[in-house]
This record gives sequence, structure tokens and C-alpha cells, in this order.
Amino acid sequence: MKQTILLLGMLTFLFACKEDSAPVVSDPPKTRDSTRIYFPPITGQWETTTVSSLGWNTDSITSLYNNLQDNGTRAFIVLKEGKIVLEKYWGKTLLGTDDFDAEKFWYWASAAKTLTGFTVGKAEEEGHLNLSDKTSDYLGETWTSLTKEQQDKITVWHQLTMTSGLDDVRADDTLAASLVYKADAGTRWAYHNAPYTLLERVVENATAQDYNTYFNAVLQNKIGMNGYWQWSGPLHLYLSNARSAARFGILIQNNGVWAGNQLLNTQFIDASITTSQQINKAYGYLWWLNGSESYYIPQSQIEFPGMFLPDAPADVYSAVGKNGQYISVSPSNGLVIIRMGDSPDQSLVPLLYLNDIWGMMDGVMN
Repeated sequence: MKQTILLLGMLTFLFACKEDSAPVVSDPPKTRDSTRIYFPPITGQWETTTVSSLGWNTDSITSLYNNLQDNGTRAFIVLKEGKIVLEKYWGKTLLGTDDFDAEKFWYWASAAKTLTGFTVGKAEEEGHLNLSDKTSDYLGETWTSLTKEQQDKITVWHQLTMTSGLDDVRADDTLAASLVYKADAGTRWAYHNAPYTLLERVVENATAQDYNTYFNAVLQNKIGMNGYWQWSGPLHLYLSNARSAARFGILIQNNGVWAGNQLLNTQFIDASITTSQQINKAYGYLWWLNGSESYYIPQSQIEFPGMFLPDAPADVYSAVGKNGQYISVSPSNGLVIIRMGDSPDQSLVPLLYLNDIWGMMDGVMN
């Protein structure tokens, strides 16, 4: 039922877009002038930029905030070149006991896939693994129910790009009995949590370190994020405050450089936010990419034409999670947008509402 609602919603959205209004598709810029980007201190005040100094339309902000509140948003931040322009909080915490504010934590859901992607890239940079390595090199010969010939075709790269070929019907279950053959690795794109989740074990076995310890050392502590990982059944969830998500957005916006320190090589960052395979052209290394000629959505094998965010700049790339957890970056505009909160619709990964946000932001900026 959920899949039907999702597909109907997406089809309605597509048919509402006229062919003659299709936006121009462009490749995302790969470099930024780092001297223009502000990096907030690990402790201390985060600098701001006023809406009036940017010449934005202040009258549109009220309607933007009303829409965000009406759609269950808890946290919303807009950064311009790293400085806070808009920041607003609504509602209650996850437990419903306190008002939500800048210090409160919320889950990232699948937006946290991009965090794991970063750690994989760092492990490769440090020589612990190679993306072309067989996954079985790190998880053993019995991590799936496939034949050895089928399993040996699956690499770390396939896990990063959602092209493992494993059947995604049992999407979250990482037990070998649930990891069964659907297609040869690299021939089918499917949004599948289980192979992604197992990337953490790949990192652990490759680095001989606990995943949380490695993550904190190579990323969280480096940029001052305040969060933690927590298991919920087979899913490993990351929770943090909204400003931590904003810090990560700045890091990726600046090609893996934080305050002059290259935390991850530019080549991996570029590959993360560029089409990774030719099936779902809107998918990089666990990042969603705008500006592509077509795209797939979770729980579907339909190829939709055009950009999945038609109201956003073509160069936008986004970390997207269940119930509308977003880190969305537009290099050409120097913008990072953060949204955390409850679900605005019934889809598994609510791409439509992210498009709505960019549409409203267009009204604010013009």
C-alpha cells in the first residue's frame, strides 16, 4: 500500500510538470573558493548573515516557516557560505517531554548513509580497503546465501552505489538467509538498507577498529559534531542536533576540507556527488543528485525522466532520510539547507517535500 501511494504521488508530480518547462541539466560544480566559506568554531558563537544583507524577500519567510511547521518540521537551518541565515525550531523532542531547540537531538534516518560513505572513503584513503575489493574479503565467504560465483561479484563499490544485485524485498535484514540473489552485481539499482548497513562491518574489519571509534576520530571530532549512533533492530541510526548536520553539509560543500584541513580527499568527495553508475543517474555514493536526465526512487524499478527536484538548482546534492531528514547543498548558490522532523507525506524517502522546500526558498531568495 505504501509503495502504491508513493508511485501515484510521483506520477502525479511528473505529469504536472510540462515538457516545455523542463530545466536545463548541468553537471555539479566540483570546486569551491574555500576562502569564501566560514567554518564555525568547535566551541563558541556561530556567525550569522542577515536576510536583508543578502537582499532576500523577508515577506516570504513567514509563509515558509508556516509551511514547515504545518508539515511536522522540528529544525530548519539555511546557511550561506557557512554562516547561518535562517534557523528555526518547533514542536517537541522525540520523547515529547521538552520543547525542541538547537541543543536537542533528532534522528537522521537514511541521511546518515552519507556519514558511512565518508568513513568508507577515509578507510580507502588510509589504505585499509579498496572500493574494488570483494565484500567477502571483509565479511567472510558466508555473508550472503549466494553461490560463491555470484557473491564474488559484489564489491564495496556495489554496496556504496546500491547495485549489489541482492533482493531488496527484505530491505533491512542483514542475516545471510535474507541476502538472496536477484541479479548480478552492477546490473540492477535498488534502494536496499542491508548491504549499506554492512558497510560499517566492512570498515570495522578493514580498520580493526570499532566503527563508532573510527567515525568519531576521522569525522565527528574533527568538525565538532555532537551526536551518536544507536541500534534499532537491524538499523544503525545516527542522532544529533541540527547544527551537527549543518557542519557536515559545510564539510562536503567545501570538498572535504574543514578550516584548511583536508579531512577526505577531493577525488572521493567528487565521486560521492557525481553519478556513480548508469542505472539510477541521480545517485552517487549514497548521495541523491539533482541535475540528472532521469532517476529512480526507493521501492520502484521505474525510471522517471528529468530531475527529481525540478524546483531546485541543477547542482543540488542531498542526504535524504525517512520522514524528511535533509542535508541539501547547492554549490552555485553557496547554500546548505537542513530540515529535521516528522514525515510530511507517506513516501519512504520524501523527495517531494524537499522539492517543495527548494521552491519556497526560491521565493525567499528572489
